[in-house]
Amino acid sequence: MTAKPLITHLRHVGIAMPDLDRQLAFYRDLWGLTPVADDTGVHFLAAEGSPEQYVVRLRKDDQKRLDLVSFGAASVEDVHTLCERLRTAGVRIISEPDDVDTPGGGYGFRFFDCDGRVIEVSTDVATRAFRRIEEHESIPVRLSHFVINSANPEQTVAWYVEHLGFRLSDSLCMGDRGEFMWFLRCNDWHHSLAVSRGPHHAVNHISFELRGLDEYMRGTGRLLRAGVQKIWGPGRHKAGDNTYSYFFDKAGNTVEYTTELQLVDWDEWHPSVFDVFKPDFIDQWGTSNPMNEFVSKWMHNDPDRGLFVAPPL
Repeated sequence: MTAKPLITHLRHVGIAMPDLDRQLAFYRDLWGLTPVADDTGVHFLAAEGSPEQYVVRLRKDDQKRLDLVSFGAASVEDVHTLCERLRTAGVRIISEPDDVDTPGGGYGFRFFDCDGRVIEVSTDVATRAFRRIEEHESIPVRLSHFVINSANPEQTVAWYVEHLGFRLSDSLCMGDRGEFMWFLRCNDWHHSLAVSRGPHHAVNHISFELRGLDEYMRGTGRLLRAGVQKIWGPGRHKAGDNTYSYFFDKAGNTVEYTTELQLVDWDEWHPSVFDVFKPDFIDQWGTSNPMNEFVSKWMHNDPDRGLFVAPPL
C-alpha cells in the first residue's frame, strides 16, 4: 500500500481579469455559483452542494491571469511537513505557514510550481453550510477538477508527482505523435488536476460537477439557450468516464459542466494511454462535435500573465 499525498483535495481556483462585472455576472447568473463574500474587490463564489467556503474567486486586474490554485491538507502538521519538504527541494515559497485571511480562515502557505503558478495548501478551513442539490437542478455540486496547459508538460507532470505526491491515472495520445494530456489524482477521484501540452503556460479549463446526467444535460441546454459560446460537447470521455460540455466564460477561459467522474482505487489502479484518434476514446457517446483546431485553439487560451507573480490577496 502506498501512502496518499499530504494534499487531500482541490479547494478552489482564483482568476483575475479586467472586466470583473461581466465575469461575476456570468458565474453567478448563468453558471450557477453563489456569491458568499467580497473583500476589496475580490469576489468569492460557492457551489451550493459543496462544504468548501468557495470554489471560485474573482479579482479585477489589468491583465487576465490565473491568481492561484488551492488544495486542502488534513492537518497543521501536514502543512508544515509539506512546506519543509518543498523548501528543502528548492521550491520557491511565497508565504510561510500562517493563518489564512480569506472566508473560512484556516492555516496554510503558498508557493510557485515549476511553471510559476501560485499554489496554496491549507487546512482547518471552516466548512460552509451546504445543501443537497435537488432533481432537475442544473447548478454545480462541487468543483471537479482543474486542467493546466504547459509548454513543458512532462516536466510539469513529474514536478507534481515528485513534490506534491500526485499519481498518474491515465493519459491521452494522438496516435504516434505521442502523449499530450496527463490526468493526476490526489485522492480516489480519477483526476483533480490534469496537464495538457500547449504552446504556452495557461489555464486549459475549470470543471464543475453536476448532480447527474439529467442535471448535466439541463445545464448544458440552459447555457446554449442563453447564447453562451459552446466549445465542445456534449459527450462522454473515456479517460475518467465523465461527461463534458465546454463553454467560454466572459474572460475567454474554458469552463466545463461534467458529471459521474470515475472513482479509482489508489493502489490498484493502473494507468492507460487512450488514443484520441479512436472516436470512442475521445467521446464514448459519439454526440460531441469533433476535437479539432477550433477546440484546441480556444483551450490553449491566452498566455498566463501571472507566472511567478503573487496576487495581491
